[in-house]
Amino acid sequence: MKFDIKEEDMIIKPYKQDGPIYIREQKGPFQQIRRYLGWFLMLVFITIPWIPYKGQQAVLLDVASQQFRIFGVTLLPHDFMILAWVFMAGAFGLFFVTNWLGRVWCGYTCPQTIWMLMFTWVEHRIEGTRNQRIKLDKSNWDGKKVSKKLAKHAVWLLISVFTATSFMAYFVPAKTLYTEMFTLQWSGLVSFWVFLFAFCTYGNAGFLREKMCNVACPYSRFQSVMFDKDTLVVSYDAARGENRGPRKRKADHKAMGLGDCVDCNLCVEVCPAGIDIRNGLQYECINCGLCIDACDETMNKFGYDTGLIKYTSENTLSGKKTNPFRLKLVGYAALFAVIVVTMVVWAMNRTPIEASVIRDRNALYRVNYEGLVENPYTLSIINKTQQTLHYRIGISGIEHASLSAPDSIKIEGGQMLLVPVTVTADGYDLSRTATPLNFVVTAEEDASITIEKESYFYKNR
Repeated sequence: MKFDIKEEDMIIKPYKQDGPIYIREQKGPFQQIRRYLGWFLMLVFITIPWIPYKGQQAVLLDVASQQFRIFGVTLLPHDFMILAWVFMAGAFGLFFVTNWLGRVWCGYTCPQTIWMLMFTWVEHRIEGTRNQRIKLDKSNWDGKKVSKKLAKHAVWLLISVFTATSFMAYFVPAKTLYTEMFTLQWSGLVSFWVFLFAFCTYGNAGFLREKMCNVACPYSRFQSVMFDKDTLVVSYDAARGENRGPRKRKADHKAMGLGDCVDCNLCVEVCPAGIDIRNGLQYECINCGLCIDACDETMNKFGYDTGLIKYTSENTLSGKKTNPFRLKLVGYAALFAVIVVTMVVWAMNRTPIEASVIRDRNALYRVNYEGLVENPYTLSIINKTQQTLHYRIGISGIEHASLSAPDSIKIEGGQMLLVPVTVTADGYDLSRTATPLNFVVTAEEDASITIEKESYFYKNR
């Protein structure tokens, strides 16, 4: 028997229609959580560079000077190991949350999602509801359409530039940045980065949207490694919902052989990724819960129980019990806790001063006119605080040795100073050619700010 199968019939249909996704605006508890959380995170993002601390910007990532100022802490290049710990803590924290609650990071706190839904909110206010936007895009270009499109893109561009400027305020002092912006005195470098970030924000949130999540972001690709049958994800209860189909509100759908799903398609229309959650778990799903709000609203209208679409696990849907203390989840939590504790211990043991001893290899020692041995050194002292401090230098390890050094050394916050010093001792009091010697540098304002560096005192044989 020969079957006449066309080539196009063998192609698997895409999970959604081609073309732009027109997101329907939806109200509900999960949308409310997301909106409040999004506004809070944006407010924090904008406000942080404006927080003062002891007369300075509290958070300033000064790349040009290779200094990260975070409130009273100044991180220098050799302190940047803490960034590795921060990234590791963030990674394991994300793994833990993903194994527990799926992609809630993507749905509620990811900047791409927050700005994408903000741009959609602007689009809804200017161009109208989902159906009105579809009709507008299909209509011919006239004055009304042009004016709406220009207004929308103008607002998008304003948001993008403001976002980029707020981001640059983390790297350039905020007051200087905005003063130079209003006086048109931005340098070429600052202008380049601001407009680059503005272009990226405008393109990602306005045009790429879900494509950034589905194509560019690697998280959607490897999330399945962290999922298991106990992970809470947005799921459709097919056993309860099928067979799906339209019906009247007061109709006995059980007698009609229908499930609770009325096939209103609202769960697809509100989805930022444009997927149909009823087709099962898909990597494009960002666990935002918008489809839950839409479905619950429909269930309430028909008088059905809510929760046809809900946060649940595969085991729960199959009638099994969800294990909240599974090995993978506990392991991620333990690794996250270990890294956080390590960071706290590092921060507690960190001294806000750094020093090193530099020797002149060509002249390890010299003998003065009194017959005493002199060793010249250069101390490199870094003030890792954000306040000007005065330091004094002392020595230990050699009895009857004297130190020639400034009585008080003034170093501004985040600055390094080279201090030449000389140690003098009687060679006859020393039994070794190279005798261990310790330099002790202490801040006069706070004796707890101190550091000790080891070196050697050399004499002739």
